[in-house]
Amino acid sequence: MQPLIDVPALARLIRRDPPPVLLDVRWHLSGPPGIDSYRRGHLPGAVFVDLDRDVAGPPGEGGRHPLPAPADFEAAMRRAGVTGDRLVVVYDDADSTAAARLWWTLRHFGHDRVRVLDGGFRAWNEAGRPVTEEEPAVKPGDFISRPGRLPVLDAGGAAALAEAGALLDARAAERFRGETEPVDPVAGHIPGARSAPTLGNVGVDGRFLPPALLRERFAGLGATDAVDVGAYCGSGVTAAHEILALTLAGIPAALYVGSWSDWITDPANPVATGDA
Repeated sequence: MQPLIDVPALARLIRRDPPPVLLDVRWHLSGPPGIDSYRRGHLPGAVFVDLDRDVAGPPGEGGRHPLPAPADFEAAMRRAGVTGDRLVVVYDDADSTAAARLWWTLRHFGHDRVRVLDGGFRAWNEAGRPVTEEEPAVKPGDFISRPGRLPVLDAGGAAALAEAGALLDARAAERFRGETEPVDPVAGHIPGARSAPTLGNVGVDGRFLPPALLRERFAGLGATDAVDVGAYCGSGVTAAHEILALTLAGIPAALYVGSWSDWITDPANPVATGDA
């Protein structure tokens, strides 16, 4: 299924019976809670999904946003109304960094009919489409969690891929170089990884670049469909955005869910700084 959907196409689908399940997963790493944005206005019929609570497990040895337990994710998606083969459309504020994590997690746990609203809430609102503060009554879904549908990496797999394939670091370049680290206690990157900030995947409006431009970008980083590719970030959120961009470019890739926040929990794992 095409991973993205634009505003006009979603507007048409919402008028159908049944409409898609709409999930609002607005989230800010260091800003106000996403639920506040949701309550100020959201797409009609959209249900709020909390990324920290519903799309990740408790922080710990697996990183700040490890995979949720299958039963926990199943329960969260049922509460949100996810059911059977019904299409799910997910969105965040604009650039899909949070929406991509939910897109990836739904697919990993067995729900293939999921798309991301390109440009998110901002694109919908700027197009003059209706917005509401009303929270819908949700009929519980029957989603069944079947984990393992998408490839994942652990620390050892990430290290091997950095050496023999292409491991992309989705964080800002200054975090990759180790010049600053606003979240985790250690700065730097996995040796052999290549800096590929997620902001390079989208335009100023938050919409993804065309597939041809994404392929060109990733080819310049040594990531093509001819090599094994993986992605990581700070805690496996923006790295899912990288996986989505790679998917649009036609390049299969694995996600290191624990990412940097997992890597640094083992003092034996080496840390690199600088551009290389």
